[in-house]
Amino acid sequence: MTDLARIARHLLPAQRAVRRAFPPQALDAIERATAAAEAGHTGEIRFVVEGALPLDRVHAGVGGRERALELFASLRVWDTARNNGVLIYLLLADHAVEIVADRGIHALVGAEGWSRICRDMQGHFGAGRFEAGAVAGIAAVGALLTTFFPRARGEDDVNEVPDRPLVL
Repeated sequence: MTDLARIARHLLPAQRAVRRAFPPQALDAIERATAAAEAGHTGEIRFVVEGALPLDRVHAGVGGRERALELFASLRVWDTARNNGVLIYLLLADHAVEIVADRGIHALVGAEGWSRICRDMQGHFGAGRFEAGAVAGIAAVGALLTTFFPRARGEDDVNEVPDRPLVL
């Protein structure tokens, strides 16, 4: 049986919560942070925020991690030339922050490295600093990608994943 409190969280007006946490200027700042972070490496960063899951997904027991994996696949973040795409996913209703990384970068960073970034972002989000938390998370992911997949001077790199945050 699904937790009634979780159902209630997913029934509340999710889009209003997303707009309150991520107004247009915050989405613009996240887009700029993503573009800036990607300037130093060949990786790809995708930021997705979702207010709530559809009730059928809640009843099925889908959590933040499962949803992040679904989006990682459906948005084709895994399909980058160097296997270094990273999805940062926030599910507001569950207060869940997940990072899913392609095998090329995950093998170098590991689960604990991603967990540290998620915890830092959750600290910001818990204090109501959504824009700051998102930008800090993107910068941290960007720093890791720069360490392991630096862009060579003069190297041309195609932007394979949109920088604009996706709001679901």
